[in-house]
Amino acid sequence: MSYPVPVDEQQRLQDLQSYDILDTAAEAAYDALVKLAAYICGTPVALVSLVDRQRQWFKSAFGFDCRETPRDVAFCAHAICQPSDVMIVEDAPRDARFADNPLVTGDPHIRFYAGAPLVSRQGHALGTLCVIDTVPRHLSAEQCEALRTLSQAVITQLELRRSNHELSERNRHLEQMALLDPLTGLFNRRALDLRLREEMQRHRRHGQACSLLLLDVDRFKDYNDSFGHLCGDELLRRLAACLRTSLRGSDIVCRYGGEEFVVILPATAGPEADFSAARLCQDIAASDWPCRPITVSVGVATAADDDDAVVLLERADRALYWAKEHGRNRAVHSDKLTAIVDNDEVS
Repeated sequence: MSYPVPVDEQQRLQDLQSYDILDTAAEAAYDALVKLAAYICGTPVALVSLVDRQRQWFKSAFGFDCRETPRDVAFCAHAICQPSDVMIVEDAPRDARFADNPLVTGDPHIRFYAGAPLVSRQGHALGTLCVIDTVPRHLSAEQCEALRTLSQAVITQLELRRSNHELSERNRHLEQMALLDPLTGLFNRRALDLRLREEMQRHRRHGQACSLLLLDVDRFKDYNDSFGHLCGDELLRRLAACLRTSLRGSDIVCRYGGEEFVVILPATAGPEADFSAARLCQDIAASDWPCRPITVSVGVATAADDDDAVVLLERADRALYWAKEHGRNRAVHSDKLTAIVDNDEVS
């Protein structure tokens, strides 16, 4: 079998793919339209058929169990070549195009076919709304017009689906942007609050370890004063890239504010967190920085049984303060601070 190919075939296929409709589940709106088409035209079968590259696929089928057929036996493959007309085959065995078609000579024994092309807003015929019978028949002008009107209703549903999908994607993008720091591209403070709360819930419910790093660029104010705020911004962007490279893919890196960053380490106990913090200090100190070398101080905290997100951050902050007060370019775990340091030096 062979079939004609529309002159706009490539554009037509691209248009069809843009609806993201192929191989989706049945939907009531399309099912209602094919039932109405069958009722108006008095046929036992009605289909919303979309003509793909090598097949026709049925988004909705009334009176027909098959979900797709090869394109080379599809009546609709012919109908889409005449996008402005309803294609009518009143008696298929008497039509040279379809007399030896296996859908005519065998099951489902098509004799009558009428297909109204589904023409997109871009002017491409994506498929048809078609009605089928096993006996020859004739459609009145009113029935043809009704079939054409229903085909436009199918296009309206497709356009609505695409618009909703685009709106969802736009909203998802906006939500993502709302969680990102515009300077570094890292998660922002809002995202930190959400993700840290999630990790602490896992910690409390399932006993999963969780650690946190709070790091600060040493003498960043001096850097800004010496080289300017534009250079300071570039330093923060480079530092963000360095953090992504040095940490695991599962670690959650956030800009906490100014020159401070927070790293959430899921499923990470104290010794592993200490190792990650020490490696960060080494990697950053060894990196090639513009203007002058850069180091960071890091406060480390590992969640205890009764900790919440606020307490964990406070413990990391105390450890960071101690690290900066005792030489910088080092990582200190909050669990290793003595009570004297906590009470006398930090408070």
